[in-house]
Amino acid sequence: MKEIYGNTLGLKASEQSRLRNTYRRRVSPHEIISPELARHLTELSSETNRQVGVLLNRKGEIEYVVVGNAHKLELPDIGRARAGQVRLRGLRLVHTHLKSEPLTKDDLTDLALLRLDMVAAVGVTSSGLPGVVHYAHLVPENGTGDFWSVSTLPNVHDDQPDVLSTLEALEQELSRKAAARTVSGREKAILVAVCLDGNRATAEASLEELKELARTAGVEVIDSVLQMRREADPRYLIGRGKLEDLNLRSMQAMADVLIFDKDLTPSQGRHISEATSLKVIDRTQLILDIFAQRAQSAEGKLQVELAQLKYRLPRLVQSDTSLSRLAGGIGGRGPGETKLEIDRRRARERINNLEKRIDSLSREREVRRAQRNRRELPVISIVGYTNAGKSTLLNAITGSDVLAENKLFATLDPTSRRLRFPQEREVIITDTVGFIRDLPKDLVAAFRATLEELYDADLLLHVVDAGDPARDEQVAAVEGILESLGLMEKPRLMVWNKADLLSPEEVQSLLRSDGGVAISAAKREGLASLLAKADTTLFAEGASQNLGVVAESGSHGLEVLSSRRDAAEELGLLAEEDDVPNLGVA
Repeated sequence: MKEIYGNTLGLKASEQSRLRNTYRRRVSPHEIISPELARHLTELSSETNRQVGVLLNRKGEIEYVVVGNAHKLELPDIGRARAGQVRLRGLRLVHTHLKSEPLTKDDLTDLALLRLDMVAAVGVTSSGLPGVVHYAHLVPENGTGDFWSVSTLPNVHDDQPDVLSTLEALEQELSRKAAARTVSGREKAILVAVCLDGNRATAEASLEELKELARTAGVEVIDSVLQMRREADPRYLIGRGKLEDLNLRSMQAMADVLIFDKDLTPSQGRHISEATSLKVIDRTQLILDIFAQRAQSAEGKLQVELAQLKYRLPRLVQSDTSLSRLAGGIGGRGPGETKLEIDRRRARERINNLEKRIDSLSREREVRRAQRNRRELPVISIVGYTNAGKSTLLNAITGSDVLAENKLFATLDPTSRRLRFPQEREVIITDTVGFIRDLPKDLVAAFRATLEELYDADLLLHVVDAGDPARDEQVAAVEGILESLGLMEKPRLMVWNKADLLSPEEVQSLLRSDGGVAISAAKREGLASLLAKADTTLFAEGASQNLGVVAESGSHGLEVLSSRRDAAEELGLLAEEDDVPNLGVA
């Protein structure tokens, strides 16, 4: 006996019998609904004062009969939410509307999320006969933001569109769009940012930074969403309406992943993933993925793995209890150690093992630093926001070839070089990993062995991208991390890189207000002024007691150094990489 789905409570036996007889009816594959079936449904709907609907396959056979209330219809479980990105579900929903109202938002949402072939609503007239027919089907991405096409037939007896031809053309277009999008072979993401403090400009800048992070991770960004909220939704972070809209966007654009600018709680990540059937990651997870891609040394890989395990440990979930260990004996009957508990125990064991290995590497670094200190060579550490030009600066003043790209976290492992000042005085200069706003705590903890290099520094060169509109926020972020590491008492020299992007008036105004030295590492401008100021700070009498930021600008101004050889001759510096083994090089 065929089942009737939905709200069947209170139906008479005769009404239930007529509803079951609905399964015997057939519809032409080329029409939305036949006039006979439409009349059958509207008469039942008029008698029961409830919406009545059917799900038809492409052969015109009825697979489900559903009864709702006077206002809406609850569809049965017909499979997972996403049937596919190219093919449609193969089912179309035809149901009644008691007041002949147009298709509702719920109707259209079901059409999109369940990938139905079509949704149609047959109006019920006062006499119980079928009236106007509203119908809709999905449309491919078209640049207008429309997810579906809605049309109306004045009467069910009017000429209806050829359903099979329409669906075949639609799936061919969806397939063509999908083929065009898979050429790159990269994951396609929609970025989601939430502003909770009312500062839209800051939120937009954060979203732009998230785009750069996604680009660095090798993700193709196809859309971005910014929502202003007073407070975060505890279940989805964003509002449910925005989540529904985001779900529709992702399906039409054939997105693979949602990337959130805020850190998600384990519960939020799970609920969003269940609602969208997409991979969901947050900002911390994206940064960890970039670090995993960039780590080259054995130590760097250990540090990244440790940070990832600490991040994932609270997000492990129980997916299946069938793999539980069964314990026997008194007090041990029933499920023993579950699969989830085993996973958590193994993760903790791996974390402990990694921490011990990193501690061992940290002791080796201490030995190398002690050897370096016995040689009494001053240490300069380059710090700053990621992609501010730290590696480019190291290459410019030492003649090195450290990897320098226009990407976030292009350099992960620290690199040290020996540098000879014009007065025949030598220093060790170290390039460190870049900082970023809200740097994950687990990542800072994992990289503590690397960041220990900063504690032995005699001078910190704080490199800032002078041309970035968010430079003040970046400076604050770096100083916040330095303060958390207890390094704010170190002598610091502000280095305003990429000053060539500003006008001379803007450069002078910046130096007057914030101090420091203006340079262009890529064009080798201002390096003489920078090294002169660093030399004065390190070797002047009483420099070791000098605390705080060195604010005075150099007297040399901006100088153009035509080539690496000219720079070496003019500055009197010499990079001797081979003579400095194991000096902090990871």
